[in-house]
Amino acid sequence: MASSTFTPRYKQLLRSLTSARKAAALSQAALAERLGRLQTFVSKYERGERRLDVVEFLDVAEALGLDPCKLLRDLRPR
Repeated sequence: MASSTFTPRYKQLLRSLTSARKAAALSQAALAERLGRLQTFVSKYERGERRLDVVEFLDVAEALGLDPCKLLRDLRPR
């Protein structure tokens, strides 16, 4: 099994998070500030260079005002 970082579902998750950030009119730096992280943290996970763990995913979703359960449900195969 390939690393989940390179699967279509993981890429879709990253696209969803990136789209939500842009829809909220937040720069990577502004989101990073909300997270108490560096801008490079956001840049690297958005480009797939860094994998988000579950706790980080929850923090990002919360910082963007997203329901993490809905994000995950949307990734389920139909």
